[in-house]
Amino acid sequence: MKKVAVLGSGVVGETLAAGFLKHGHEVMRASREPGKLADWKKSAGDKAQTGTFAEAAKWGELIVLAVKGDAAESALELAGAENTAGKTVIDTTNPIGGAPVNGVLPYFTTMNESLMERLQKKQPKAHLVKCFSSVGAPRMVNPDFKGTKPSMFICGNDEGAKTEVKAVLDAFGWETEDMGGVEAARAIEPLCILWCIPGFKSNSWMHAFKVLR
Repeated sequence: MKKVAVLGSGVVGETLAAGFLKHGHEVMRASREPGKLADWKKSAGDKAQTGTFAEAAKWGELIVLAVKGDAAESALELAGAENTAGKTVIDTTNPIGGAPVNGVLPYFTTMNESLMERLQKKQPKAHLVKCFSSVGAPRMVNPDFKGTKPSMFICGNDEGAKTEVKAVLDAFGWETEDMGGVEAARAIEPLCILWCIPGFKSNSWMHAFKVLR
């Protein structure tokens, strides 16, 4: 069991925090304003606590970055490079740059540079692993697809960190598809655009991707 720091006060952070608590881990959720997580702390149980980004990142053995894409760089900066160094950081973020057009989201990155690459350059000693970026929050933890395990695409430069994330995905009911180094985030992050189109076009949000062999 690990101490898991979840950076972010939104739905993704809440969902993943609940998942880690469900599987027996301790969790500290972090926000720029920790006070707004007070109600969550009261209901989450004795293995849950709250703090600032820096407090949580220092405390955590595993870190989850679960903020909006345009806030990801500043959130990591607030967490502190000294607190993320040598630790696995699960990067759930996507570089969403505005409202969808005909169901298609715009991104503020290009095809030749992902948000994850920007984050890794900002904190080179952190072991970032892209994960949970291509599915909605309701399906992140132990999703029920009638016995079929969905595929989660991950990437990152540190093999040990990816092994750690695979163990999380195993517990959370996913098959892991390791796409390689950080550059693969250029392909993984746009999967969110594809995943969102059925939602925006027909209000269908409960699907996931599956690799068939």
